[in-house]
Amino acid sequence: MNKILKKKIKSSLGFSLVELLVVVAIIGILSAAGVLSYNGYISGTQKKSTINVMQQILLAQTEEYSNSSSYFTTGCDSGDLEDGTTSDAINANLFGDTEVVAVEELGFKICIEAAGSSFNVVAQRGEDCTLTMPRVGKLDESEC
Repeated sequence: MNKILKKKIKSSLGFSLVELLVVVAIIGILSAAGVLSYNGYISGTQKKSTINVMQQILLAQTEEYSNSSSYFTTGCDSGDLEDGTTSDAINANLFGDTEVVAVEELGFKICIEAAGSSFNVVAQRGEDCTLTMPRVGKLDESEC
C-alpha cells in the first residue's frame, strides 16, 4: 500500500506537456485579442485627434481670413502629402511654426484644398480612410 501511495505522489508533482501547451495556447489567444483591441483603440484615438486638429484649422482659417481677406490653401496632391510639405506649410502659415499638425502622431496626412471661394480640410490615412471638413465644419467621414 505504501508503494502505491508513493507512486501517485511522484507522478502528480509536476505539469504534463499537454497542460503546459494548453496554458500557452490560452495565453496566446488572450494576448492576440488584447493586441487587436489596443490597435482599435489607437486608431480611434488618432481619428478623434485628427478631427480636433481639423477644427483648430477651421478656427485658424477664420483668423487668416480676417487678416488677409483670403483663406490659406495647400495642394492636396499625393506627392505633397507624402513628403509632409502640406503639414509644414499649415503649421508655418496658420500656427506660427507651432507643430499642431503632426503627421507622425495623428496617423493622418492633412491638407487644405480650395473649394470655390471657400476651402475644405482633408485628412487621409492610406487609401482606406479620408475625412473631409468644409469651412462650415460638418465632418464627412463616409470614406472612413
